[in-house]
Amino acid sequence: MCKVTVNPATDSYLIGLTGNIATGKSTVAQMLVALGAELLDADLVTHEVLAPGGAAYTEVVAAFGPDILTPEGIIQRQELGRIVFSDPEALARLEAIIHPIVTAIIDQRIAASQTPVTVIEAIKLLESGMADKYDAIWVTICSEATQVARLTSTRGLSYIDALQRIHAQPPQADKIARADVVIDTDGTLADTRAQVVTAWQSLVEGK
Repeated sequence: MCKVTVNPATDSYLIGLTGNIATGKSTVAQMLVALGAELLDADLVTHEVLAPGGAAYTEVVAAFGPDILTPEGIIQRQELGRIVFSDPEALARLEAIIHPIVTAIIDQRIAASQTPVTVIEAIKLLESGMADKYDAIWVTICSEATQVARLTSTRGLSYIDALQRIHAQPPQADKIARADVVIDTDGTLADTRAQVVTAWQSLVEGK
């Protein structure tokens, strides 16, 4: 395992990984895991808290109504997304419910981690204030054309829906301004991996 200067509050070096939708966060996260980091994925935690019995389930259903539920009582994330990505106030309301809960769970899991390097992947890492506690911020970027292609080919969104979700987020430049490391994923996987390895060696191994 690499040598790092760990965060004294957590006994782990914390990398916050973010980027706008379909910019390759998960791909970069898995590359970091292959290099020895532990991954905490805020999106997976969001799935947990929105599941029936989850910490945010009741409040989200109360805020957005029973139409977001399947007959089995499961929140349809696609339907919820359709509502909030077309209405900034609705998106802010959802985030106000979810972000504090997800952040608290992530903090608990960081505290329990035994790994010298922990990566926290979150699309709202900066906006939620999570990043303020981390040692380095990594940001993934790519062109809007690449974002659209990924959303339409891998997530089945229409061109219009893809653009709506992209434009519902802050400009990529806002995240770049906060970044310690920027990973451009417009190229091949090998290109992306080379950037990740270089940044890992520089920031984490101190080479």
